[in-house]
Amino acid sequence: MEFRDLHNKPGVKSIWRSYSSGSDFPVLNADITADVAVIGGGITGITCARLLKQQGYNVIVLEALKVGGGSTGHSTGNLYVATEQGFDAIQSKYDTQTLKTVISARQDALNSVKSTVHQMGIDCDFEPRSWYLFAADENHTGKIEDVYEAGMAAGADIQKIMPGDIPFKHQNGVKMDNQAQFNPLRYVQQLAKNINTENCRIFEDSRVEEIVEDNGSITLKTGQGSVTVKFAIHATHTPKGFMPVYQSLLGPYREYGVAVKLGSGTYPQGTFWGYYGNQRFSVRSYNHEGDRYLLAVGQPHKVGQHENNEENIMNLEKFLKERFDVDEVTNRWGGQNYKPADGLPYIGRKSENSNQFIATGFSTDGLIWGVVSAQVICDMIVGKETEYTKLFHATRHNPVKAAGKFMEENLNNAGQILKDYLLPKSKDMDDIAVEEGRVLEVEGKKLAVYHDITGEMKACSAICPHMGCVVHWNNAEKTWDCPCHASRFTTDGCIIEGPTLKPLQKITLS
Repeated sequence: MEFRDLHNKPGVKSIWRSYSSGSDFPVLNADITADVAVIGGGITGITCARLLKQQGYNVIVLEALKVGGGSTGHSTGNLYVATEQGFDAIQSKYDTQTLKTVISARQDALNSVKSTVHQMGIDCDFEPRSWYLFAADENHTGKIEDVYEAGMAAGADIQKIMPGDIPFKHQNGVKMDNQAQFNPLRYVQQLAKNINTENCRIFEDSRVEEIVEDNGSITLKTGQGSVTVKFAIHATHTPKGFMPVYQSLLGPYREYGVAVKLGSGTYPQGTFWGYYGNQRFSVRSYNHEGDRYLLAVGQPHKVGQHENNEENIMNLEKFLKERFDVDEVTNRWGGQNYKPADGLPYIGRKSENSNQFIATGFSTDGLIWGVVSAQVICDMIVGKETEYTKLFHATRHNPVKAAGKFMEENLNNAGQILKDYLLPKSKDMDDIAVEEGRVLEVEGKKLAVYHDITGEMKACSAICPHMGCVVHWNNAEKTWDCPCHASRFTTDGCIIEGPTLKPLQKITLS
């Protein structure tokens, strides 16, 4: 199976891919030069390319899969000023002025997407919606109050909701009007087609395999060509290659989504975040040319560290079936996010003297942070300093604010490494079920073995080439996932996403 086809396999397909606009950009098969190269054709990369093109730069976009086929095409499709951790968490860790800057940056990005849709006539099911946060029980009523108070202090347009305002039982809640939703895949695909010209060329199926920065230039090598530029942008959700300074500051998580059709009842209009005990569920409706769906997103876990991913998806289906008349489950998918140690995304130069730029640490708020990142990086390249470039710059050092999360994530990684290398692995592949995988130990080597639908056993090295951790089997999405820094691979070892530049080594079984 080729990695570009992975997410089209039956049973694992985001709702956005069901209504894809499609893309057909060429493969890079020559050695070329430009001013800027953007690695990644999601919302961050395509927005970056557009802004830099407008500034007169010659831009190349290198997408490993298809435009929008990574995190963007497996996201929630929600556009909102709020943040996953809550306004109160940012105010507490920083101050009210920092929260004001965060709110302003995210509002500017939301407005930018809205104006782009209207100016370019992008057909992406864009609709204004209200955003709601509520506590279904008393466990999080205090959290809701804290979010409201912090938002009010920072000047956010946030209001309390009253009983009956939303179609979910709740103890208390807040809302923000004038938020939005869209099909993020259609948006990025059509934006890419719009900007693809002689001075902004987009290439698909052109995975970057090596990055060399030397004497003021950067060369990106792909399987069939190369690009040499002055500036390179890692618009890849997490930086590509060996960057432990950042990868040690990020907590990689997967969340899941399901889409259903209802047999009866109404489709709730809005984006609803509800706290239920120690879990939070996100629910919204989606309408494409009269086809209506109800979506639920949630059930996060560390990448590669949950034994039964199918359980996460089943929990989302159960949540909807307990509250709505679900007639059919049409789509199931997973998406990845990276949580920053100090609570804010890292955007800017990877080091003070480098012309490589990164954009990472978006948590589950990546569609808006991606647009913020594009503007921040564009401003940095043209030499424009703003309150956003100063707040989010990637080389900031916040040891006090980052210490707790930094220790938690790196102790977790150390524990995974010790467990995977010290605990014995099975040597028996005979009882691996069809379409299942398992890490085995054969002649002292750890192998990732998959039993395909034809009955053949396929094997790769189970050692992630990024930093040497042992990959784990993801039974919901049929992939090999690294539990340390979240590189993910197909059953053939091809790269799906994550920081690695190299695939898993294929092994021939005797």
